[in-house]
Amino acid sequence: MAGLFITNLDFFIVNVAIPSLQRGMHATSAEIQLVAATFNIGLSAMLITGGRLGDLYGRRRVFSVGLALFTLASLACGVAPNMGELIAARAVQGAAAALVIPQVLGILTTTYTGKARVAAFNAYGLTLGASAVFGQLIGGLLIKADVFGWDWRTIFLINVPIGAVVLLLTPKVVPESRADGRTGLDLTGVVLVTAGLTAVVLPLVEGREQGWPTWTWECLVAAVPLLAAFWYTQRRKAARGKSPLVHPSLFEDRAFGVGVVSLLVFFAAMASFFLVLALYLQEGRGQSALTSGLLFIPLGLGFFIGSVQAPKAAAKLGKQVLALGALLLAAGDVALAETVWHLDTSGSVEWCIPAMVLGGFGMGLVVAPLTSLVLEGVAPHHAAAASGVFSTAQEMGNAIGIAVIGVVFFSVAGHRVGAHSYAHAFGTSLLVQAGICVLVAALVQLLPRRAEAA
Repeated sequence: MAGLFITNLDFFIVNVAIPSLQRGMHATSAEIQLVAATFNIGLSAMLITGGRLGDLYGRRRVFSVGLALFTLASLACGVAPNMGELIAARAVQGAAAALVIPQVLGILTTTYTGKARVAAFNAYGLTLGASAVFGQLIGGLLIKADVFGWDWRTIFLINVPIGAVVLLLTPKVVPESRADGRTGLDLTGVVLVTAGLTAVVLPLVEGREQGWPTWTWECLVAAVPLLAAFWYTQRRKAARGKSPLVHPSLFEDRAFGVGVVSLLVFFAAMASFFLVLALYLQEGRGQSALTSGLLFIPLGLGFFIGSVQAPKAAAKLGKQVLALGALLLAAGDVALAETVWHLDTSGSVEWCIPAMVLGGFGMGLVVAPLTSLVLEGVAPHHAAAASGVFSTAQEMGNAIGIAVIGVVFFSVAGHRVGAHSYAHAFGTSLLVQAGICVLVAALVQLLPRRAEAA
């Protein structure tokens, strides 16, 4: 969980450091954007390959290698003398995180069974959500503390001691596991899936800031034949009895297929919520990173309560706990939109707290049970590969949600004059996110009865 926390945190925490990073490094807007984009692209493109490497060469071993690389890359980010080296280190950080994250679910799947596995998946969901919910607050606290005058560098350097401790403990407390047999890595699949996912994520991350130039649409079009060729080669290898990167049999399990789509759609709403909330608080209301981060505490409180109650609710409601959580999150979004419109630019943002607690509670009801439902029926020898697909769906949801909601937010803000533009843009974005949550509630109805019983 510690390895998962610090790697997932780095997806969110860097946004807090952008103002001080830009001042300290005299960075251009394009360079600042690449600091976030290179991490996201490296992570998204390599997750499936990272998962398969764990199946083949040992999940604990690949977890340790990935965490060591992530720790060294974090150190390189923290001491980077210029933007070029920082951007390069961020790319390595993202690729290293892609080695770590799939192994966590793979290790949990193969180590635990029955109620212990459910408890482990709940811990996974709680950790995943906490790293996202509290990323803004943790980043604000680290920058405010300004330890040794390191300013923004602290958000990267904090990973070094944590990573070192986790690396020391891993051989002692984490069991090794791998898939049966020692077939080689599907290099054709690696090339095709990496190119295809990069062709999707790159334009989504860069497109809005650059005004959606021609190359972004060309990349999205090119992604279609690349991913189609990847799927064709996977089916062909499986039919010949060889070892594909992602075995097609994974998607023959309806719980896995529907769950992965539901996960992608849910995280499209969840990740974009953090983006527009931070924009509203810091740009629209002029709050500091730390002050705005404190408002994430009610969201985190609701998430924690929802996560604690999720196992009991899932035992009674089955898959409908996911629908309930998604609808509660949608209700929280609508209530928050109404509050923000009423406050405009003069009212106290503390009035947003009840709606944020409700939304956080809904998030908590979804994240942990969804992990269990998606991975419950996965065979142990496909554990890390399935986890790679699971994590890729999450990251793709993040990228798609931020791209779509970012367009909505800035389009509305750009067409309005005056201080209330950010409030109106935030409220409009929340209504779109509420609609996405309703779609999640509809999708989970497609989960099979077996998943509901699980």
